[in-house]
Amino acid sequence: MAIWVLFHLFLFLVLEPTTANLEGNALFQLRIEVDDPENVLQSWDPTLVDPCTWFHVTCDAQNRVTRLDLGNAKLSGKLVPDLGKLERLQYLELYMNSFVGPIPAELGKLKNLVSLDLYHNNLTGSIPPSLANLSKLRILRLNGNRLTGRIPRELSKLGKLKKLDVSNNDLCGTIPTTGSFSKFTENSFKNNSRLKGPELMGFVRYDVGGCN
Repeated sequence: MAIWVLFHLFLFLVLEPTTANLEGNALFQLRIEVDDPENVLQSWDPTLVDPCTWFHVTCDAQNRVTRLDLGNAKLSGKLVPDLGKLERLQYLELYMNSFVGPIPAELGKLKNLVSLDLYHNNLTGSIPPSLANLSKLRILRLNGNRLTGRIPRELSKLGKLKKLDVSNNDLCGTIPTTGSFSKFTENSFKNNSRLKGPELMGFVRYDVGGCN
């Protein structure tokens, strides 16, 4: 019986992927998807036990990824939904690159995220309402992209949000004025030619012709 138990324990240790492995796999999916002309991701070796030895990755004492610093790294390509698997991530810094495509809705799973910096890329599509799940978020900078659609009203529930910048996009509709949005100035929303100004008394003012 003891041998049988030890055998199954051995199989569990060998076959069961560790959290570090899962997070390494998630990050490696990003490496696969992006073009990296400066080889800043060269150290991202999927054969290592965990990603905590990789450049631009910071981990906590439990070898869980807490920070990803890839700002101004000359990367291009699409952001991968796998980033939503980095459960303890606090800082996602991907600004000033050439990322294209949508912001993955899966980023709304990053419940510990404090700062989300995706500014100055070429991201398209709408702002995911799922970002309203990031209850610890203090900084959200999406400016300088090509985002379209309305500003999700759900984001006004982010009570800890101190910095918001969605300027220089192609957003439309009206600007929320309730919750955390009550303290943001027009600088947070400037240079969106299809935004029609603040909502009146917290009600959505729909525009003739729609907003896509």
